[in-house]
Amino acid sequence: MQPKTPMAVPIPDRMAAGRALAGLLEDYRGSDAIVLALPRGGVPVAWEIARALDLPLDLLPVRKLGMPGHAEYALGAIAGGGVRVLNPQALHGAAPDPEYLEQVTARERRELERREQLYRGERPPPSLRGRTVLLVDDGLATGATMRAAVQAVRRQAPARIVLAVPVASREALAELRARVEEIVCPLVPDWLSSIGEWYLDFAQTEDARVLAILAEAWARPL
Repeated sequence: MQPKTPMAVPIPDRMAAGRALAGLLEDYRGSDAIVLALPRGGVPVAWEIARALDLPLDLLPVRKLGMPGHAEYALGAIAGGGVRVLNPQALHGAAPDPEYLEQVTARERRELERREQLYRGERPPPSLRGRTVLLVDDGLATGATMRAAVQAVRRQAPARIVLAVPVASREALAELRARVEEIVCPLVPDWLSSIGEWYLDFAQTEDARVLAILAEAWARPL
């Protein structure tokens, strides 16, 4: 997991993060790999990778399940196909009420479906069977959303899953290491309280930005 090219600290923005990651993923240029972004923040990062390496870009929508009274901390996460993973650290000690867990899961499932329809429309999901999948996000704190994404991808029998993120907590990478074939993450701080603290510009990625990137990516000849 040692970088071949430096990653600026703090990271200027998601596009700079994607360009730096692309330099660490050169081995996949011209391969059968597909870049899958976790919306929304992972999309600008993934687009820079896909564009630099001449690879197709697509999405794997996931949603965090926030803790009661602390929505930014992941109780778990969901992905398409009925995937739900729970964060063992969050469940340790004062576990949330089962009714709350079902309510937040149902709410986030509706948002997941809304985003899937908004972003993809009638476009079918890509086939992942036998392919190398580069799963990309803008960073990992608990890693719950990425674990849900990995589980959803694994169900489709890819040849190889490569996790590519600019910054992640040691705990998240430890949880994910045995679940994927490769991890590319140049920044692994001793302590990470939030992803945004590692960026100069961590403004929210809006739906309009995601749609603009997808329109450009899906119009490219490959």
